[in-house]
Order: sequence, then C-alpha cells, then structure tokens
Amino acid sequence: MKIENVNLENNIFLAPMAGITDLPFRLICKENGAGLVYTEMVSAKALLYNDEKTKLLLKTCDKEKPLAVQIFGSDLEAIAYASKYVSEFADIVDINMGCPAPKVVKNGDGSKLLLDLDLIKQIVETAVNNSKVPVTVKMRTGWDSEHIVAVEAAKIIEQAGASAITVHGRTRSQFYSGEADWNIIKKVKESVKIPVIGNGDIQSGQDAKIALEYSNVDAIMIGRAAFGNPWIFREIIEYLKNGQCISRPSNKEKLETILNHLNMEVEEKGEDVAIKEMRKYISAYTKSLKDSSSFRSKINTLDTKSKVVECLKDYFESI
Repeated sequence: MKIENVNLENNIFLAPMAGITDLPFRLICKENGAGLVYTEMVSAKALLYNDEKTKLLLKTCDKEKPLAVQIFGSDLEAIAYASKYVSEFADIVDINMGCPAPKVVKNGDGSKLLLDLDLIKQIVETAVNNSKVPVTVKMRTGWDSEHIVAVEAAKIIEQAGASAITVHGRTRSQFYSGEADWNIIKKVKESVKIPVIGNGDIQSGQDAKIALEYSNVDAIMIGRAAFGNPWIFREIIEYLKNGQCISRPSNKEKLETILNHLNMEVEEKGEDVAIKEMRKYISAYTKSLKDSSSFRSKINTLDTKSKVVECLKDYFESI
C-alpha cells in the first residue's frame, strides 16, 4: 500500500479520534499492526496563532512512523500555515472535512465544508501548495440525505492535488447513528484514480473482508472499534491473510497492555493529567469484562498511579 511516496506496511489504518488517538494510544495500535496512524485533529487556526496547548497534540516519535497529522479549518491563511508547519514532521497531512461536532461546524469547519465545494477546492489546493508531503482528505458522504456530495467532492479533491481520500459512510446529520453506506464509498472509489480509504462499522476481520471486496477500496480505517480494542488490527490482518479468526487477547495480555498504556501516559503527560486521561481508556478496555461497572466506578475515584495499578491488578486477579 502506498500513498504517493509513502510506503505503508498494510492497508488497515487507525482513524483520527479527538481525545483518543494521542501518542501512547497510537503506539499501542502500531504495535498491534496498524499500517498508518493519525493524530487527533488539530486546529489550523490554533497553529497559526502559535497555541502551545494545540502543539502538545502533535508530539510524535519515530516508532509510530509513518504518521498522518490531521488538521481542520476553513481559513486559507491558517490552512497554508498549518500544512507547512506539520509537513516538517508528518509523513502525510490530512484535512478533516467530516467532523460533525457542533463546535466545529458552527465555524464552517469539518463536515460543514461539504456544503461549499468551491471552498473545498481552495483548501486542498492551498494545503498541497504549502505541504512538503502528500495531502489527503477525510470526509463524510454529505451534510444530510438531501446533500450527498461524496462523489462530486472526491473528484474536486483529486483535481485539487490530494493524494488520497477517506470516506466515512455517514452524513453529518447521522453523526454516528444508523449504518455506514458502503455503496457511496464504492461509488467514490469508482470515480477517482487516487487511493480511497473506506471508514465505518468495521468491527472484525469478516467485516473488513466484506467491505474491501464489495467496495474495492484501497484501504480501510478503524475508528471506534479500536477504542479499548487495539488488537483489532492484528485480528483483521490475520483474517485477511489466512482467513482465520485468531483468539481474543487473554485477560493477562489486557492487563499488560493497560499497564503499558498507563506508563506511557504518565511519561507523556505527568501523573495528575495521565490518571484522569486513563479513566476513559480503562473503561473501554474493561467494558465487557465481569463486574466491570463497579470496577470502573472505583477506578474513577483514584488519583495516583500506584493506586490505579493496585486496583487494576486486584480486579484482573479477581476475574
């Protein structure tokens, strides 16, 4: 799998997720086989204004390479600056045109761009002209069922110089409800020559195989299904390669992964911030396990690494 001049180990990617795909989580997904990982989306305007908090989201390391950095925005000056800035260390610059969050779309960013195809063209051209690395776009199928513009937008994005397109098979109005429409993703693949990455509802190796065969996309992107389950990458890769469903991780492996994740978060963000950050990850890792509800209630009250580690070990021993 290649995107322009970027060689990728495989075609199963980790989606950018706000508040989730920080450096430690990306590294864990990479270790489990993700062919390409994406940062959380960062505001192009915040980078233009030299916002230090935003820059913290861009911390990276060689072990996670190749890396795609996702930016969002609709201001051309900010897009120009951000594309130039992140292309100094990113392998790919990805532009978000799919985020449905009200605080994003109210500024004309994210999926709101799907209502302005001329602006989409200008944004992609601006990014391409200012980036040292390939530029890609992640979008939805449209704003709502009355405005399905994925095919038209994809052609514009390709003509503007983008090197690949990711399509999440939902409209903005759907948010994350209903089913992803892989028929539209298939149509996008048929309409452009650059690689197309499909995204939406892939939760197993079987799902991945069906989606790839049906749509003929070049790659698939895993989002929410990887949260609490970074092992999904190795499961999908094995299934696509050998048609076998490998065994789920043991509780011992789950505990080791959580402890490793905790250590990395503490190292990156300091104990106080990391403990609070880890609550959502631990909740996701243990969601389907025995008595997990009462365990999560307890873990959410702890405020030191040593207490969290002790609680985790006691819980996993008990199950």
